[in-house]
Amino acid sequence: MADPNWTTIELKEGERTDDLERCGYRIIQNPDKFCFGMDAVLLSGYAFAKKGEKVLDLCTGNGIIPILMAAKYQAEHFVGIEIQRDVADMAKRSVDANGLSGRVNIIPADIKDAEDFLQAGIFDVVTCNPPYMIENHGIKNPDSPKAIARHEILCKFDDVARISARMLRPGGRLFLVHRPFRLTEIFETLTKHGLEPKRMKLVHPYVNKAPNMVLIEADLGSRRRLTVERPLIVYESPNCYTREIYDIYGY
Repeated sequence: MADPNWTTIELKEGERTDDLERCGYRIIQNPDKFCFGMDAVLLSGYAFAKKGEKVLDLCTGNGIIPILMAAKYQAEHFVGIEIQRDVADMAKRSVDANGLSGRVNIIPADIKDAEDFLQAGIFDVVTCNPPYMIENHGIKNPDSPKAIARHEILCKFDDVARISARMLRPGGRLFLVHRPFRLTEIFETLTKHGLEPKRMKLVHPYVNKAPNMVLIEADLGSRRRLTVERPLIVYESPNCYTREIYDIYGY
């Protein structure tokens, strides 16, 4: 269970804490810097880790994916890497306040430098909710935390695939959430780095709407065979989630 001392945590300006509805865990967020979205929650529900496994989360943001997965799975250890130090600090404080510091380690660093501080080939699972957008037009401030989280300013998808392949053991699993319009590029980049797409689930906002997210599992060094799973529908009607979404959120 979570550490009962959340009331003693000092929040910085603009920060708040939100209940994750899992094991009593909460998380620190700042709307001006970083708040997790549904994509991160869906990824934490799509990914899985077995007892004793080691999990690496790239572009971890405020640590939402390691914290949610630590609540659901008996993996031995989780590592989250986040390039924005103030966002990584939120993640570290949430981990500590939830009593997870023995299982979850947050590293403020660039994922492209991962081999400088992590041993390659030891992780069973890598998860990543990467920046989705390729182009920079429309960005008023490319140095803003939200722009860095959403656009490929400091991290490109090729970096994600390359580092995932280096960090995973043979047969290890990479879990991603991304945008369907980039599927061709995603598959090409994964296979270039020896990561074979094995499962794919499209996420539709409504049953009659086009998908706006895709969940992918790719295994390192696996044989070529892709299973396209039943799609996930988010809303039954406006402001009313489907039963599957409520289950993923833990309500």
